[in-house]
Amino acid sequence: MANLLTPRGWLLLYLGSVVGITFIHAPLVLAALLLGALVFAGSRRWPLLKKTLLAVLVFNLSVSVGYALLALWQGRFSVDYLLLVNLRVLLLVYLGFWFVAAVDLLPALAGFPLLRLIITLAIGQIKTFERVLRDFRMAFQSRNLVRPRLRDRTRNSAAQAETLFDKSLAAAGETALAMRSRGAFDD
Repeated sequence: MANLLTPRGWLLLYLGSVVGITFIHAPLVLAALLLGALVFAGSRRWPLLKKTLLAVLVFNLSVSVGYALLALWQGRFSVDYLLLVNLRVLLLVYLGFWFVAAVDLLPALAGFPLLRLIITLAIGQIKTFERVLRDFRMAFQSRNLVRPRLRDRTRNSAAQAETLFDKSLAAAGETALAMRSRGAFDD
């Protein structure tokens, strides 16, 4: 089936799935769809599931705890609703990671030059940040012969965050100029 669809077909299928999933309000159906996605993902299923769980853990946990506390306080707690929300987010994020891992976005957006430009700029930024993080990690490892203390790792993480923030601010300005020069803004 993978060879039957073009990148544009996969994009349309993904977008349709995202819209369709938002109309499903039965946790059992969402669980079945997630199980089906896991089966069809093949050998990528476990790395994608791990990536998905790590990506949604903090968000879903904070939203779920917030909902549970507020709903218990108001006397309207619903396990079904909590399960529905968490399964829906898990399924949508899993499908998103699967789509990005399986489909080249540039051919999928052929015929949409502005979207291709935005995707190209985003990919460039992602690659830049990956390189910066890799350089930080390698530099930190090369300076520590033994496992660094938590305090040292925290300082290194803070330095990474500061560098990434500064780099993203500078890149945002450059990206805005590049998009403006190509007619992305009508102001």
